Amino acid sequence: MLSEQRYEKILALLEEKKSITVAEVTELLGISESTARRDITALDRAGRLTKVFGGAVTSDGSLVTHEPTVAQKVEVQKAEKMCIARFAAELIEDSDFVYLDAGTTTWYMLDFLPHVQATFVTNAVAHAQKLAARGNRVFLIGGELKSSTEAVIGAQAMETLERYHFTKGFFGTNGISKREGFTTPDAGEAQVKRTAMRQCRKCYVLADSSKFGNISAVTFAPLEAGTIVTEKAVEGYQAGERIILCE
Repeated sequence: MLSEQRYEKILALLEEKKSITVAEVTELLGISESTARRDITALDRAGRLTKVFGGAVTSDGSLVTHEPTVAQKVEVQKAEKMCIARFAAELIEDSDFVYLDAGTTTWYMLDFLPHVQATFVTNAVAHAQKLAARGNRVFLIGGELKSSTEAVIGAQAMETLERYHFTKGFFGTNGISKREGFTTPDAGEAQVKRTAMRQCRKCYVLADSSKFGNISAVTFAPLEAGTIVTEKAVEGYQAGERIILCE
């Protein structure tokens, strides 16, 4: 099937449903996930749809708010996440007081942590358990546990974070956009991320290259608020002081 034929089918489905996922495009057209993502990216650049995390929406500015579960995300872009996680783990030193955000890439960091005496604070139950098993000192913030992402959110979590002052923080994101900044589908998670970032001397946002150009429903920080660690250069986003490649 020619690319223009695929584009028309994707746009027809989008007109009907108003939002589509990469999985739906893959199944509908009988193509690979990478081809579906490339087609969506091409249509986004042409202004015919808006690319968001995991799919696309109509170009009228509406956004999807669906958040994949940890089980759905853990194997996605795994090699890229492992590269990013390994690099990020090496940034931690004995003297650091670290905030570790919930997420799959921050989870992979724990496999690469050197034997440092850093102290950690996290809003992820699984992260806290693994850190404690390693012998690290770790504090788990309290609040409401969100089942899909296994993250602790809510007013209690934010009140706790406001008492801390971190040397470094490591965060996940669902989307990266020059205009919208760092975005995530859930307002509760966005509030916790925003609060934690304010309390960090240095913020690192761990994001594989598929996150660039995606937009989720809620902005939690502008791009200048954090240094992005990713696995390869992305067109339109120049590596430098604010973007570090783990290669």
